[in-house]
Amino acid sequence: MAASSWRGAVLLRTVSGLWQPGPDAAREWIIRLPSLLGCQRRCVSCVAGPAFSGPRLASASRPNGQNSALDCFLGLSQPDNSPFRVPAVSVHRDEQDLLLVHRPDMPENPRVLRVVLLGAPNAGKSTLSNQLLGRKVFPVSRKVHTTRSQALGVITEKETQVECITHQTLADLFVVLVDVSDKWTRNQLSPQLLRCLTQFSHVPSILVMNKVDCLKQKSVLLELTAALTEGVVNGKKLKTRQALRSQPGTHCPSPAAQGSDLQPARDPQRMGWPHFQEIFMLSALSQEDVKTLKQYLLAQAQPGPWEFHSEVLTSQTPEEICANMIREKLLEYLPKEVPYNIQQKTEVWDEGPSGELVIEQKLLVPKESHMKILIGPKGYLIAQIAQEVGRDLMNIFLCEVQLRLSVKLIK
Repeated sequence: MAASSWRGAVLLRTVSGLWQPGPDAAREWIIRLPSLLGCQRRCVSCVAGPAFSGPRLASASRPNGQNSALDCFLGLSQPDNSPFRVPAVSVHRDEQDLLLVHRPDMPENPRVLRVVLLGAPNAGKSTLSNQLLGRKVFPVSRKVHTTRSQALGVITEKETQVECITHQTLADLFVVLVDVSDKWTRNQLSPQLLRCLTQFSHVPSILVMNKVDCLKQKSVLLELTAALTEGVVNGKKLKTRQALRSQPGTHCPSPAAQGSDLQPARDPQRMGWPHFQEIFMLSALSQEDVKTLKQYLLAQAQPGPWEFHSEVLTSQTPEEICANMIREKLLEYLPKEVPYNIQQKTEVWDEGPSGELVIEQKLLVPKESHMKILIGPKGYLIAQIAQEVGRDLMNIFLCEVQLRLSVKLIK
């Protein structure tokens, strides 16, 4: 039955640690996260239970693994009867590189939309990107500078491909995110963002008011909508009563048939943008909320050739994804400046004896006090980081993962 294919369990084996004094009084803590046993393809369940044998890495006879991205465009993959399948990211850098340059497998009438997400730090751009893609491939944290790479994401459904890019000059649509839970910044768009919208005023834009679930009083959305749009949406005067009638998770239709055309005065001190085509109020954490936005983006795509193969999800290498996921947890669990002073070094990225992905990464810290914080009492914190990163990687690569983190003091 179809329902049974979505069942599975993850067995977390016992985490063991070892404290070793180094030759120059450098001490190194090694924490090993043995394999996380996954479930069937496209399914990850992180509950305790009996082991369920999941997909492995490539065997000797199938160097890229069954149903790998390479198999898909060579025509060797097994059929997938689901209405929409989110591709996994390959654990092999060469395969990922090959996918990025391979000729797209376009349908007869392809459609494409290039989207640039704009917003202040921590507005929720990475969270929204992950929800749109259907798989977490970008790091998320409440601290600044979580996302350091300029990677792109690709959504492919049927004949339509939506590219989440970073180059503003190539954009077909700007998606402007505002964190409505931040009372210090939510009342106006930043000068940098306004300059960008003004410079590329020919590019259509929409407003996404994010984190509405954090508002205790939804009535504040009334004044925020008026301020951020200067009371104008799609060239028409916005009736905020109509806008707020929609519940979070839906979009407020532009008042195309209401009011008269408006030409807002050019104000160098402006705090909003009167040229948004649509307004969305949602929580990027909610899959249902983001679904409405995603369907809108797919509908905005125009006839044109795809740039990427349908199995491409992101331009990041697997090693970059792993490093970013570890960094995410460091930012989440470590205080103040501690996570920003940690250097990451991947030393092993290989296939294990049972076909699992074996990763060893060394975390280099400049102070012994930082090392103690990172390790935590009895190694609890570093073990928790390893467990959570391991689960994330299994969901990204859809294979069994064995992660080893080590912490070393550098002088």
